Amino acid sequence: MPSKPLNSYSPFGQMLALIRKDFLLEYRQRSTLSGILLYVVSTTFIVYNVLGQAVGAAVWGGFFWVVLLFASVNAVAKSFVQENPEQQLYYYLLASPSAIILSKIIYNTGLLWLISLLALFVFGGMLGYPIANSPLFLGTIALGGLGFSITFTFVSAIASKTAQNATLMAILSFPIVIPTLLVLMRLTKIAANLMTDTAYYKDIVILLSIDTILLSLVLILFPYLWRD
Repeated sequence: MPSKPLNSYSPFGQMLALIRKDFLLEYRQRSTLSGILLYVVSTTFIVYNVLGQAVGAAVWGGFFWVVLLFASVNAVAKSFVQENPEQQLYYYLLASPSAIILSKIIYNTGLLWLISLLALFVFGGMLGYPIANSPLFLGTIALGGLGFSITFTFVSAIASKTAQNATLMAILSFPIVIPTLLVLMRLTKIAANLMTDTAYYKDIVILLSIDTILLSLVLILFPYLWRD
């Protein structure tokens, strides 16, 4: 935690202090990352035992994003749900809503990027690596992690206001993330040479547009949600 009161910082300083707080909590507990890693390894091992290494690029890409999707939900679900009302009131009094939500999104984006790299390493070791265009695929992972982080972080904030937060998290998040997931799958097919599309930059622009729209909506709506 910062050495001086949170409200004495600028909005940018508040955001950095909150990111540091989330990082220190995760570093001390280490529960999320270890649990997600166990989930990724066990799921990939099951796929390996069922299909072996003879996994086509389409199946590989499908399993990769399904595993990453559920790993992202589990990783981000705790963003606001784990904080009790007293903690939320404390942050409400000392920090701006934009600093709070942006700190959560930035921290969760970094966490999802780390989980994505771990999943890619595990998949590559057990199921092979059928991706031909690695820069495109890594860029797709980066944009996908950002989109998942924005979506699931805001849904976690909504779910924290209800009693059935886990159920509401699943109901709200998956319909919202479907457009992002469809574009991610298309870019993965292009990166694996399953599709020939020299204008794949249009899909990247679409993905960036989705992320930008989601972030804009979150910044507009979160202050109203945070006051309740």
